[in-house]
Amino acid sequence: MCGICGCGTSEMVDTAPATLAEHRHDHDHDAGGARMVRIEQDIMAKNQRYADANRHYFAAHGIFVVNLMSSPGAGKTTLLVRAVEALKGRVPVAVIEGDQQTGLDAARIAATGVPAWQINTGKACHLDAHAIGHALDHLPALDGGILFIENVGNLVCPAGFDLGEAHKVVILSITEGEDKPLKYSDMFHAADLMILNKTDLLPYVTFDADAAIAYARQVNPQIDVQAVSGLFGDGLEAFLAWLDVGSIRAQQAAQQATLSNKVVVGDRIVVERRAG
Repeated sequence: MCGICGCGTSEMVDTAPATLAEHRHDHDHDAGGARMVRIEQDIMAKNQRYADANRHYFAAHGIFVVNLMSSPGAGKTTLLVRAVEALKGRVPVAVIEGDQQTGLDAARIAATGVPAWQINTGKACHLDAHAIGHALDHLPALDGGILFIENVGNLVCPAGFDLGEAHKVVILSITEGEDKPLKYSDMFHAADLMILNKTDLLPYVTFDADAAIAYARQVNPQIDVQAVSGLFGDGLEAFLAWLDVGSIRAQQAAQQATLSNKVVVGDRIVVERRAG
């Protein structure tokens, strides 16, 4: 949740790159415990409905969706630029960028030739599933491709909002300290992959990589870990291989849906083809 005010109830506006957006913040502030619980429940239930609709669409079209999260300045965009440059031409790829203000990151992605759409959240500190659904209207068809969602820089709120993605990935810069998985445990518990970024700076900082990994696995024993230098590309191949596996699985699931008319995730049917 976004603090006391519950700003997730406000409308996020998706915009063209470099265009600022308004954040409508017209709800009442009320610290009453019961009312806040009700607001949070309403926000999360509404978001989950949109997330399920997004997941339905992604499954039907074989789109592998990765939600990248980190604190500000951890190197998400630099790593993403390297990844999309390596992927373009091999597989359809696009990026949804989330920031409170500016279209600078979307412009960096667009400069690679990869489609990007900026969402400015104003005072809100995370993306929500409704905004993601609208952003899809502004991107080309990605059937069988990869969609990256670069969330707002924040190690708290984005962890709690399902966007319909296949995986949450948390990027931890080695300049931030190895204790972050313990301090922001919800984020690392929600993530399937932790990327230790800026490894080129290891000779110049005091950072215990083994401790960071141990702390992350204390919070989430199943989390995968990769070490990368987004600036120089060291370790990037392992991340690309991880993406390739996810993309292939998404395509196979969509093909199976075409044959059987449905895709089952757990015990839920999330795609059903219309008759005829």
